[in-house]
Formats: sequence, C-alpha cells, structure tokens
Amino acid sequence: MGRPLVFEILDKPATSCFIGICSAIWFYIQKKNIGYSHVGLSYETAVAGHHWRIITSAFSHISIIHLVFNMSALWSLGVVEKLGPIGLGVEYYLQYTLVLVVLSGVLVLGIYHLLIQKFKIEYFRRVTAVGYSCVVFGWMTILSVKQPTSKLHLFGFLSLPISFAPFESLIFTSIIVPQASFIGHLSGIIVGYAIAWGLIHGMNNYWAVSMLGWIVLVTVFSLKRSSAYDFSFLEIEPVTDSSLPAVRFIASGHGRTLQMNALPASGVELV
Repeated sequence: MGRPLVFEILDKPATSCFIGICSAIWFYIQKKNIGYSHVGLSYETAVAGHHWRIITSAFSHISIIHLVFNMSALWSLGVVEKLGPIGLGVEYYLQYTLVLVVLSGVLVLGIYHLLIQKFKIEYFRRVTAVGYSCVVFGWMTILSVKQPTSKLHLFGFLSLPISFAPFESLIFTSIIVPQASFIGHLSGIIVGYAIAWGLIHGMNNYWAVSMLGWIVLVTVFSLKRSSAYDFSFLEIEPVTDSSLPAVRFIASGHGRTLQMNALPASGVELV
C-alpha cells in the first residue's frame, strides 16, 4: 500500500504548488471561457510587445488531457526535490524552474524568428503555444543526466526509463497529439541539457529573486504597454525626448512622479 497523499505532497512542496497553480489557472480559463489566443505565446504577439505571454503561456492549459499529462509527468519529476545529496533539492528545483520557464520561451521565439526570417516559413508567425511542457521536458532532461537510473511514471501505471524519456516523450506526443508543440518540447530539452551539463549554472537565491523581480517588472510594463491590462497606478508617457518613454507612478491626492529612461518603443516592438 502506497504512502498517504498528504505525505507525498509534503515531500514535494514546490511541485505540489506548481501543480496547484496550473490546475487553478486551467479552472479559471474554463470558467471564464478564455481561449488559447488570449494567453498563448506566438511570434506575432511577442513582436507586438506582449512579453508577458512567456509567463502566461507556460502556466496555461486549454485541454484537460493536456493538463493531466503535464501534471502527471511533473508529479513524477518532483523527485528532484528529494535529491539534495546529489546537488539538487527544493532550492535547485525552484531556481532552475524559473530559468526553464523564461529561457524555453525565449528559445521558442528565437527558433520561430529563424524559421520566419531565414527560411521564410510564415506559418510560424501565428503559431500559438500554451502549456507547461517546456518545463516538464526540461526537468526530464536534467534528471536523465543527473539521475539516469530513475523512472518517469505517467498516469500511475506507465513507467519509462528516465534516460530515454525526453526523446521518447517528444516522439510519442508528436505522433499521438499532432497539435503538440514539437519546437516547444525541443526547446525545453535543449535548455535542460544546458543546465544539466553546467552551461547554465550559478543560480542561487539572490539571482533567483533578482530574476523574479525583473520578470515581474517586465510583465507589468508589457501588460500596460500592450493594453492587455490597465494598471491605473502606472502610466507610460513620453518625456522631452520623444524617443524615450517615462514611467510615472500616480499617488492619489499627490503630485509626485517618478520618471525612468527606458528603451525606445520601436526597440521593444522588434524584439
């Protein structure tokens, strides 16, 4: 007889939180009837300044099957949190999950850019990606390098050797689910190998908190600039040099403002 679920949750606190967040977002999306085009990441929307979609796309799922597959794999990969003795553990898991979310999304956009600009494949201009698969495939890859004897358990009955799981899952999902993002999954694998082989390293709590702060800042400003969400306390307006925007925080009843130099609007549009 297996251990009670509550003890498993306590053993995998970070994994449990991410599963809870993804499930709550899926429920909200279903309740509000939000489509993937409203939260997903595409080259076209990124060029338009919707950089916040790198984050929203990662935690959003439209199909219940997609959610269950990703969360089932993520639950199995939560074993990383228990591997502190080999240099992994909860802090490592949280720090590099942040890296996987951001770099996988950026890499997807980079590959789209190459396919569109170099190979003139316009199809990828509007392809919209959603789901936590980039992170799931990234952790599959890291675990396959760090703990190759582990197993990946899916749906409680399917077991795969972790050493082959990234590419087995890549091929399996591409065949069984034609609309699955091959480029998104591959991006997770590439970033995963970069982390596992030490090409991306040095993350600690200081850099993780700093990175999180920048993510929040960029997300808020891109939401405001793209008019996706109206932050009433925040205005972006031109200063004396019209090529430089200013940021003004409005305090009710006071005339105080805070201005900051930033990149020209045209630069953000062309990222």
